[in-house]
Amino acid sequence: MEFKNSIKMPGPWRMGMGGFGECLPYHSNYVEVDKEKLDAWDIPTLKIHCSWGDNEHAMSRDIAVQAAEMLAAAGARDIYVYQDISSPGLGIHEMGTARMGRDPKTSVLNEHNQTHDARNLFMTDGACMTSASCVNPSLTYMALTARACDFAVSELKKNNL
Repeated sequence: MEFKNSIKMPGPWRMGMGGFGECLPYHSNYVEVDKEKLDAWDIPTLKIHCSWGDNEHAMSRDIAVQAAEMLAAAGARDIYVYQDISSPGLGIHEMGTARMGRDPKTSVLNEHNQTHDARNLFMTDGACMTSASCVNPSLTYMALTARACDFAVSELKKNNL
């Protein structure tokens, strides 16, 4: 009973608010195979090239300002705005390492999520998507997979794979 009564009283309560913004699809953000650096099984590792651009930094600042405005409109007091953009890769829905497109020189996958260089290889995760919103993309991945499977079965029946 003492605990219940104690939490009803005003205290030094705090809350935080954060947000995510979309990363634009920069050609300078890419992944490549590093044949010089091998893992414990002598398999080449990946070298990741990724950084935020001016747009992402501007969005991060705007997210912080809008969060403070929402808190103030809700009646919060003593609002401290902390704006710091996380490093790329710390979000859980990173995408775009195998972009989809018609030209094998600028893309890895065709419109069926099939690799340009290996006709029997399909990638149906977020790698094909050059950018994303802040919502969970799982249903989109499922739709991409269903579409790719339908195409692959069709091609198998024609002996094209």
